[in-house]
Amino acid sequence: MPFFGFLNADATMIDLWRRHPARLLALGKYTESVMRGPSSLSPAERELIAAYVSGLNQCRYCHGAHKAFAVAHGVDPDLIEIMLTDLDGARVEPKLKPLLRYCRKLTEAPARLTAADVAAARQAGWPEEAIEDAVHVAAIFNFYNRLMDGHGIAPRSDEANRARAAFIKQYGYDFSAYPEAARP
Repeated sequence: MPFFGFLNADATMIDLWRRHPARLLALGKYTESVMRGPSSLSPAERELIAAYVSGLNQCRYCHGAHKAFAVAHGVDPDLIEIMLTDLDGARVEPKLKPLLRYCRKLTEAPARLTAADVAAARQAGWPEEAIEDAVHVAAIFNFYNRLMDGHGIAPRSDEANRARAAFIKQYGYDFSAYPEAARP
């Protein structure tokens, strides 16, 4: 149950946007840029990072949503859960593991990040721009996780997450760019 009286029991991110459209407009545009803008990271890899970070934070709303979003981009649905408990044993591309380790450390212990963490991702073959993009994905989902959990917003059903994943895959994250009939 949400923690605030202006939210109903089935509240979503859209309800927060309706409450503060001007405040969240910039966030939607930034999210669109991070998740769908030019990058060495594919949309699937960015969604995988979003789901992974949200899972590390135990944000059930964002983890469920972005797991569905990653699946919509072709990611194995079981992979994300395995990554959370055994990244080394997960069947994820070896090149991606140092980048995911970096995102994990950024999420769980950011003050302990060192140049060696970036060097490990570079050594795996990631250009600096891709590592920077991964930082933006991890950072924004740490923010979203706090936003959703701080409001007490419960996760959507798997079916609702799949429907939202199809919508986001088609229209993106910028609410202001949605077709008029689909805008919140």
